[in-house]
Amino acid sequence: MDYEKAASVWLEKSEPATEADKQVVEDLLDTLRANQDRCVGMAANMIGVKKQIIVVAMGPFIFPMINPVITKKTGEYQTEESCLSLDGVRPCTRYKEIEVDYLDQDFQPKHGKYNGFTAQIIQHEIDHFSGVLI
Repeated sequence: MDYEKAASVWLEKSEPATEADKQVVEDLLDTLRANQDRCVGMAANMIGVKKQIIVVAMGPFIFPMINPVITKKTGEYQTEESCLSLDGVRPCTRYKEIEVDYLDQDFQPKHGKYNGFTAQIIQHEIDHFSGVLI
């Protein structure tokens, strides 16, 4: 991974992904698998690509979300999170339950309902699209 290139786009806004970005999805999945001992989610900008693609580990399952948009959120709470991009933990606001519209790995539209830690991971990674580092 080219960490200098990745660092230069961590704070920049991401652009919508297209089918031309399928290799980015594969690269992101491979990167998360290689770092699963210390990471539960990644956004494409963490590998130096300004595209709206995230991957999420939900237990043993890893799945991508392309151009995800949170359409509903309930149950606001305060927590602390860490990030591969930063040292230590920081306070943040999250929601216990969210609904998300996104494209799957085959660029087919999906709608999902997520809660608990999985919802927190998705919110954290989507924040990266706007250059937000907890």
